[in-house]
Amino acid sequence: MNYLPRVVDRELDELLPLAGAIALEGPKGVGKTGTAERRATTALLLDDLVHRELIAADPTMAGLRGTVLIDEWQRMPQVWDTVRRQVDAGVPPGRYLLTGSATPRSGVDTHSGAGRILSVRMRPMGLPERGVTQPTVSLGSLLDGDAGELAGSTQWTAADYLDAIERSGLPALTGAPPRLRQAQLDAYLERVVDRDLPDQGLRVRRPETLRRWLSAYAAASSTTTAYSRILDATTAGDGSQPAKTTTIAYRDHLTQLYLLDPVPGWSPSRSPMSRLQQAPKHQLADPALSARLLNLSAQTLGTPRGAHLAGPLFESLATLTVRPAAQARQARVGHLRTRNGDHAVDLVVEGDDGRVLGIEVKLAAAVGDHDVRHLLWLREQLPHEVVDLIVLTSGAHAYRRPDGVAVVPLALLGL
Repeated sequence: MNYLPRVVDRELDELLPLAGAIALEGPKGVGKTGTAERRATTALLLDDLVHRELIAADPTMAGLRGTVLIDEWQRMPQVWDTVRRQVDAGVPPGRYLLTGSATPRSGVDTHSGAGRILSVRMRPMGLPERGVTQPTVSLGSLLDGDAGELAGSTQWTAADYLDAIERSGLPALTGAPPRLRQAQLDAYLERVVDRDLPDQGLRVRRPETLRRWLSAYAAASSTTTAYSRILDATTAGDGSQPAKTTTIAYRDHLTQLYLLDPVPGWSPSRSPMSRLQQAPKHQLADPALSARLLNLSAQTLGTPRGAHLAGPLFESLATLTVRPAAQARQARVGHLRTRNGDHAVDLVVEGDDGRVLGIEVKLAAAVGDHDVRHLLWLREQLPHEVVDLIVLTSGAHAYRRPDGVAVVPLALLGL
């Protein structure tokens, strides 16, 4: 399979010459190993018994030269402390790359690595990384406030975005035939229950209960639905319901596996605003997982049966596209919602200099005044911080409204 360049490649190109150790973290299947191997002189794959024995025989890895990749490091958590100590001792920049698809199970004592090992998040591919679109609008330019007039058009329609949701952002799946992709997504979810969660120290006594909870979480994609309501939706046909402590354990361990990727509530760092609700907006790592859990395809998302979830999953796809581009600019991504719900902004990108980009997501071709009212409110509240406002749509053309709001088809948004 040909390698598809990732946004995180740029981060690694910048950081490897500066840092002694970098941990590339994210859910299974996002391509961490393939990305890291391109930069490694030696690769130690810790799901391989032979490689684990090599480290056991030479814990300091002193006999290895160049950049050393330690893949799935959490299988031997002591490696983390070894790397940390070597960074303290002054290893050269670019010495270690660690990849992991989970944080160590509870009870395993490792140092945080803060200040020694840089953590870089890797997510499934957004649209630009899949090589299927030709972006004309830069998120970085919007965040810098110098995007100016916008141009570009695309032939993508709502149906193409629904197909992109189903296709997945996992590199091995996005080009697979539908039947194979569905089977692999099912296997992915089964592995989480049968292997990954037990490896994290969580024994799943009733796998079907966990799957119901995951399905309820998927149905709440792009919302701030209370966890108590997600629990209520987990009720089985016989009326039985898991205990709250059980579902809290699900949530914590699935977060440790990076399968849950909620968008945190946002409040401005320099101009505090009152009445903000800080509840996270629910997202799974890949909208394709949400669609599969709910037995939805691109076709059913376009019918009355699945139409109510087409918009939220389109927002999930937009979020997956925005987050890597923001991360590359050292910006954080959140969402804004006032406590009484009278104002909400789907995504807020804040740069490290305090500049703010407000984003609304709309699965529609046309944008009216009603669709931008929350963005304009945000600009009124933070006139000095907000540098641009944007509505991501399924339309054909990028342009700027008379009120200054940018309207950009999601397929045209790039780094």
